[in-house]
Amino acid sequence: MVDIAHRVGINAPSAQVYQALANPGGIAAWWAEDTTGDSHPGGTVTARFTANGQEIGAMQMKLLQLQPNERVLWEFIDGPPEWIGTTARFALHQDGDYCIVLFSHEGWKERVEFMHHCSTKWAIFLMSLKSLLETGRGQPSPHDVKIDNWN
Repeated sequence: MVDIAHRVGINAPSAQVYQALANPGGIAAWWAEDTTGDSHPGGTVTARFTANGQEIGAMQMKLLQLQPNERVLWEFIDGPPEWIGTTARFALHQDGDYCIVLFSHEGWKERVEFMHHCSTKWAIFLMSLKSLLETGRGQPSPHDVKIDNWN
């Protein structure tokens, strides 16, 4: 199995970063505007991605772990076949004024071209999270940076 991994420092308290990762309203502000669901362990969240007003994909994840100010763990239960059964882990720790986010999308069965695309998109969305918390404005789908001819 292979994983995607990124590290980003966000000039914000870990409590604020945690809130942006652990509830649908927070996720909607940096990942996908059309996000709904729960904010408790065992609950599910659905994020729908759009382009030109049309849905181009959706992910549903189960909230496996919500450890305030320290960790958020999602398991993808619906979405692209390559994502089913994988997890997204956000480990947080405060370092001075910065919350360090160690992100990993774990459990890919193989390194495929789609994984490379997703790695770049995760980096873009993590920068959206950073922007949200440092400036008050993220770039969730459909306002995210486009990187190729895939939607």
